[in-house]
Amino acid sequence: MKKCHAVVCGRVFTSLMLLSIAAWAAPLGSSARGAIPSEIQQLICVDYRALKSSDTAMALKDQVLPQNLKDFETELKGVGIDPAKDVDQLTFVSYRQGKEGTRVAGYAQGDFTMAAVLKKMKLNKVRPVKYHDSSIYPMSGGMEMTFLDDNTLLFGDSTAIKGALDARDGDTTTLDSNNQITDMMSSVDSGTVWSVLDQQGTQNMLRSALGSASGLADYETIKKRVLGSRYTMNFQNGVNFDLDVVTSDSMTAATLSSLLKAGVLYKKMTATPIEKVALDSLTVDSDSSDLQMHFKTDDKQFQSLMHSPLFAAVSR
Repeated sequence: MKKCHAVVCGRVFTSLMLLSIAAWAAPLGSSARGAIPSEIQQLICVDYRALKSSDTAMALKDQVLPQNLKDFETELKGVGIDPAKDVDQLTFVSYRQGKEGTRVAGYAQGDFTMAAVLKKMKLNKVRPVKYHDSSIYPMSGGMEMTFLDDNTLLFGDSTAIKGALDARDGDTTTLDSNNQITDMMSSVDSGTVWSVLDQQGTQNMLRSALGSASGLADYETIKKRVLGSRYTMNFQNGVNFDLDVVTSDSMTAATLSSLLKAGVLYKKMTATPIEKVALDSLTVDSDSSDLQMHFKTDDKQFQSLMHSPLFAAVSR
């Protein structure tokens, strides 16, 4: 059983790192924040300006950019917005919407203007539909969009957009009523890169990362005490990644810390030289009720790690 724990816990670090490598971020804009529903599963921000200032960040973007982000970049170009020049901030929010299940809404903020985009829509004879006091425009690929203010665009499928507009217009509760998420955000939202994941989302992430060990009774006990997670990442002076898994008590945090440390030691036995360097750059500990992971390396070593079998396996 100890060997089983060690094998699968080695995957926890790589799985959690994968959550971060597709996003670079900044604090939320006020218009976007006011249109985010309260039942958040995960919130991820993307700072396009900061991304372009780091060769390592750009290399990561090219290698592991999520398909939904690639699709949205194409959609933006179709309405006259160049993501490389016009977008400052991109935010993705997955939220639960009752019987509708989980929905994903996106929020783009930048140097584009509503007037210029709508002019192009009119020239292309694209007609909106009204919802509350907003005009929702169709985009290719089944997505729709509307403006929250002159420089903030809301996009997603029809149900996701309407759910966000319901929150903005006071028909449902917003992000600021979710104390669990906002408390975690307050610790990370000043970072260059940050994200938060709710209790159920964190439990599911750990279950996926642990694989067969998630069926063991001791994991089921630990799972109930996992409350959420948050991370920050920046590319100044190399790559720095900090992740906290928030638990209900210090014993749970210490137990998770021990499992992850064992997994790192086991992985070193079969790691390549560059992977061993990366694992040596990882520290795992617990502080009160938080499991803490910190990873730091220079740009050259991290870019070498990107081409390793380990990185290829977790970034598929």
